[in-house]
Amino acid sequence: MTQLAKLTPIAELIHRALGAEQFAQSASLFLRLRPADRADVFEILDDEDQTQLLRHLDIPTTADLFDELEDQETAEAAEFISLERLGDVLDEMDPDEAADLLGDLSPEKAELALTEMDEPEDVLPLLSYSDETAGGRMTTAYLCLHPQTTTAEAIEYLRAADPDIDVPYYLFVADESEHLVGVLGLRELVIADPHTTIDSVMDQDAIYVPAVADQEEAARMMTHYDLSVLPVLDEHKHLVGVITHDDILDVIEDEATEDIYRLASVADTDLEPESAVREQLKGRLPWLLLNTVTALFAAWIISIFEDLFVQVAVLAFFQSVVAGQGGSAASQNVAMIVRAIALGKIEPKRVWAILLRQLWVGLLQGIIIGVIIGLGVGIWQGNPYLGMVLGLALIGNMLVAGIVGTLLPLAFQSIGQDPAMTSSVLVTAATDALGFLIFLSLAKMFLPLIIRYLPY
Repeated sequence: MTQLAKLTPIAELIHRALGAEQFAQSASLFLRLRPADRADVFEILDDEDQTQLLRHLDIPTTADLFDELEDQETAEAAEFISLERLGDVLDEMDPDEAADLLGDLSPEKAELALTEMDEPEDVLPLLSYSDETAGGRMTTAYLCLHPQTTTAEAIEYLRAADPDIDVPYYLFVADESEHLVGVLGLRELVIADPHTTIDSVMDQDAIYVPAVADQEEAARMMTHYDLSVLPVLDEHKHLVGVITHDDILDVIEDEATEDIYRLASVADTDLEPESAVREQLKGRLPWLLLNTVTALFAAWIISIFEDLFVQVAVLAFFQSVVAGQGGSAASQNVAMIVRAIALGKIEPKRVWAILLRQLWVGLLQGIIIGVIIGLGVGIWQGNPYLGMVLGLALIGNMLVAGIVGTLLPLAFQSIGQDPAMTSSVLVTAATDALGFLIFLSLAKMFLPLIIRYLPY
């Protein structure tokens, strides 16, 4: 049973309690759940139930709920509460989540909500960064010390720190100008002599990310260096925030979703099976229309060899084999190249070496598959030359797949576009069109020999 199926009965109980105006009971049922489960149950409820439930939750619980909901759901839920209450909720939320919510509201409503907040200074710096950057993913809730603070003073500071701060296991050290000068782990702090100053036990080689860097770069750094938290610096090297492990998990999920959708030629990465029909058409139809154009181009290439099909109709049975194998091989290449690009594993100087290796792999795959299929078709049809043409065409299209599947993602990256966008439509168009061209050109070349073995 899925987690959603387990929570549906609870959502039904809350729905009934709200319908019977048993608001205290509905809130009690909701509060028994873990925060993440509350978000799932809240999404199951209809708009009317959500509105009623929010009216009977306290500010901290509402803030926790908004922290757990997806950005779009949070923005929709915010429409159910007054501006005054929204300001209180924003004060209670994690700064980064509050900034995301404000960014999803209309500019007018976001400005009014800021005026209702008691502590907008924690959120305002985050609003200047795009959601897709390290600055857009960071939080301003972190612990920072002065280099000359003693470890005993640091421990007292830690004890008195805001319990809502999520990163007490890392202490950051900044000078008077707010420049990051080091980082200190909780273990090093506890075992150090109480009179030792922080600058003598901290790690001065702190790893950081620029605030304007792409969120993927931050994710790569945290994964590569096995970090639980990553400091973020502005253009003046001032410490402006930190990215925590839970935020980077969201980034990894978002980027994986984006790549999967791009590989499937879906433009809108927020689409769900239950998304509105209009939204699904907007996110999916343009690429299908482009696919129609490329399919017509492939059909045009086939039409050039119309007389060939009149003479050897059996060719029509096997042309899809060549195109299909080439498309599959190219998709394999695209998947590997896109993943390598996402992980920062491809250097410009290695591009040609990678291309040559993929050509070698494509040649070997083409020879193996071409020999197997060529011999099989030759024996099946009693026409060795037909089998030979099919085998050679498979080798040729496997080489095309190696070139297209390797160079197209790299070309898109070089012009600042998502490499995953090269996937289905463009790769399939290339392998289909060139596969047909190679197969039919070879068939025309060997036509007299093929005809010799035809039964008619």
